[in-house]
Amino acid sequence: MDLRIFTEPQQGATYDTLLTVAKATEDLGFDAFFRSDHYLRMGSVDGLPGPTDAWITLAGLARETSRIRLGTLMTAGTFRLPGVLAIQVAQVDQMSGGRVELGLGAGWFEEEHKAYGIPFPKEKFARLEEQLEIITGLWETKVGKTFDFHGTYYDLTDSPALPKPTQAKIPVLIGGHGATRTPRLAARYADEFNIPFASVEDSERQFGRVRAAAEAAGRTDELIYSNALVVCVGRDDREVARRAAAIGREVDELKLNGLAGSPAEVVDKIGRYAEIGSSRIYLQILDLDDLDHLELISSQVQAQLP
Repeated sequence: MDLRIFTEPQQGATYDTLLTVAKATEDLGFDAFFRSDHYLRMGSVDGLPGPTDAWITLAGLARETSRIRLGTLMTAGTFRLPGVLAIQVAQVDQMSGGRVELGLGAGWFEEEHKAYGIPFPKEKFARLEEQLEIITGLWETKVGKTFDFHGTYYDLTDSPALPKPTQAKIPVLIGGHGATRTPRLAARYADEFNIPFASVEDSERQFGRVRAAAEAAGRTDELIYSNALVVCVGRDDREVARRAAAIGREVDELKLNGLAGSPAEVVDKIGRYAEIGSSRIYLQILDLDDLDHLELISSQVQAQLP
């Protein structure tokens, strides 16, 4: 089971804070550092000092880390044109020495689009499908050849399809709860399928849909299946309660909907996800100043996992 650190910087974080967490992620033996791609805070937090851009952040971290994988859950398809995004991700992959992964979603948070003047189209999912075909097509085009795409929403003619990533294939993550279109899209384009904030039962059901779609599409390679879950671990009940209060959550709710409690409790629940085929957990860390939390997870949870 891989454990990855997943952050939500729109809730309030500077680049320096993210760098500190990323370095701790690397030093403590976690597999990867991922971040969300949002420009507006959610809930009652003030979000200060304001948003940071996902791919600018990852470019900086690419030069400041050496081992961990770097990526997004999920890059919003509404924020960037697909050709531009392909260039950005390929460049960050070069800057990292081949450690980048692209999680790409349709985009959903309408308020942040209104706040920053970003168009919020109705037909987001159909656009996402074209974006995936364009981005992967650009990367796969041989050097010296050109790439063309003429779709409903995007039109590319005689693209040199440069630059190329360092990796032969940048892993693509697709996720969500949709019962029909999401599994079909994952079966066609994804290297990994992620379901966010879902129970064991709901995860098993969705993984089954994706496996069936992959089989129907004739895929012989196995996708990676993963979960993203909020985490709140403590050495005792008092520490769990303190950490829950720090992120504005209740302990019982966190235990029901995430990974919360003692290290033993969290290890046990991770094991339940492993039993249904999840091999990677993205740990949503909401208090980015609590580095002791990361150390505890590393020494008392990660150390007990196979």
